[in-house]
Amino acid sequence: MRADRLIAMLMLLQAHGRMTAQELSERLEVSPRTVYRDLDALSASGVPVYAERGPNGGCELLERYRTNLTGLTESEVRALFMFTVPNLLTDLGANKASEAAMLKLTASLPAPFRKDADEVRAKLHLDAAGWFQVKDPIPYLSLLQDAVWQERRVRMEYRRGDGRWVKRLVDPYGLVAKTSVWYLVGLIYGGMPMVYRVSRIQSAELTESRFVRPAAFDLAAFWQEWREKFEQEQAVFPVTLRVHPEGVTALTHQLGEGVMQLVLAAESMAQDGSVVIELKFASVEDACQKLAGMGTAVQILAPDSLRRHMVNHAKLLLTLYD
Repeated sequence: MRADRLIAMLMLLQAHGRMTAQELSERLEVSPRTVYRDLDALSASGVPVYAERGPNGGCELLERYRTNLTGLTESEVRALFMFTVPNLLTDLGANKASEAAMLKLTASLPAPFRKDADEVRAKLHLDAAGWFQVKDPIPYLSLLQDAVWQERRVRMEYRRGDGRWVKRLVDPYGLVAKTSVWYLVGLIYGGMPMVYRVSRIQSAELTESRFVRPAAFDLAAFWQEWREKFEQEQAVFPVTLRVHPEGVTALTHQLGEGVMQLVLAAESMAQDGSVVIELKFASVEDACQKLAGMGTAVQILAPDSLRRHMVNHAKLLLTLYD
C-alpha cells in the first residue's frame, strides 16, 4: 500500500539522514521513478523533504524535523500491545510505568491504528500464573532488579531445594519469570552461572561491589539450555500406563498437554478405548503422588516398584480411614 510505503520512507530518512533515490528504491523495493513521485507526495502533504541531484546529492528531511508517526504496521501495533503481562509487571513495580508508556504510544498512533490497539486490550489478556498455584513471597525482587540494572553484587542467604541453607555473594546477570515464579540467574566468583528461586532467598543486601556482565552472555539462551537440562534431570523415572478414556482429561490437567499428544500418537487402542503410554517422573514418590488421584482411570503397568508403592499407599489410606 502506498500509505505504508510513504511512512516507511519517512522513517528511513528520519533514521539515516540523507539517502540516494537508488538506496530508497532498494529498501522500499520500488523504482527510483516511484521514489521521486512519493517524495512529491510527502512534500505536498507538508513534510519538509527535498532532493538534490548530482554526485553528492540525495533525499533528505529538513534539519530537526521529526514526525510523531511511529511507522508501525497494523500487525506490528497488535504485536506490541500483546507484550503487557500485568501480574509480572506488578511484581517488578513497573505496572504504572507500562500504563503510561502505552498511553503515550497510543496517543502517537494514527487514528486507524488506535482502534487496533484498543481491540488487542479488549480481546487478549495474558495471565502468566499457573492454575492452583500459591503466590510465591518475593520480598527481595525489587532489590534484585536494582542489582541487575546497576551491575552490583548481592550478598544473600538462600534455602536450597534440599532444605540446606547457604550464603552466597552473587553477580546477578538477570531475572527470569517462569509462569508466575521468579528466578535469579547469577554467578558465584570463579564458578558458572546458577539459577536461584527468588522466593527461597531468606535475606539479601545490595553491596557496593560492582561486576562486569559479559557482553556475550545471552540470558534467553542460557535459560533455554538450563531449563531443558533441568527437565531431563527431573524426569528420570519411566512409568508405563494404561489410560482409559475417562482418565485422559484428568491426566492432561494434572501433567500437561503432552499427555494428550502421547494418547493421540499411541500405536494401538484396546476394545475398551484405553491406550498404553509412557511418562517420566522425578521419582517413585513423585509418580505415586501424581497418579494416586486418578483412581481406576489409570492403570500402572510398570515398573513393579511403583505398583508396590501404590499398594502400600492404598493400605495406609485404608488404615487411616477404616
